[in-house]
Amino acid sequence: MKDYKKHFVLAAPPEDVYKALTNPATIRLWSGEPAIMSTEPGSEFSLWDDSIAGRNIEFEEDRKIVQEWYFGDQEEASIVTIILHPHKKGTSAELKHSNIPDEAYDDIVEGWNDAYFGSLIDFYQD
Repeated sequence: MKDYKKHFVLAAPPEDVYKALTNPATIRLWSGEPAIMSTEPGSEFSLWDDSIAGRNIEFEEDRKIVQEWYFGDQEEASIVTIILHPHKKGTSAELKHSNIPDEAYDDIVEGWNDAYFGSLIDFYQD
């Protein structure tokens, strides 16, 4: 199991980035795919045609998202925490993803950098 941490800077205020991460219609705009998402703790979510699926744990509006990502029969939960901080260019998104299965690590890191936050960064640069 591995952990991944990184900061991303997005050219939008934290409240816009929060909506982009939690509103299914907005997720579809930047990801190009339908999404199942709710800000209800305990609800399940699905992104990129079930490529990413899990359970929502905690939300602080415009500031924090905590989710469990599913990786089969994993003993320890894989937890994603995204904390949004105001930044002079918009928002600094602090990402922490714990307990990533070794065999999935490279794909997950690439996904975070290219598909997930890469797409969000591109969305806000237009």
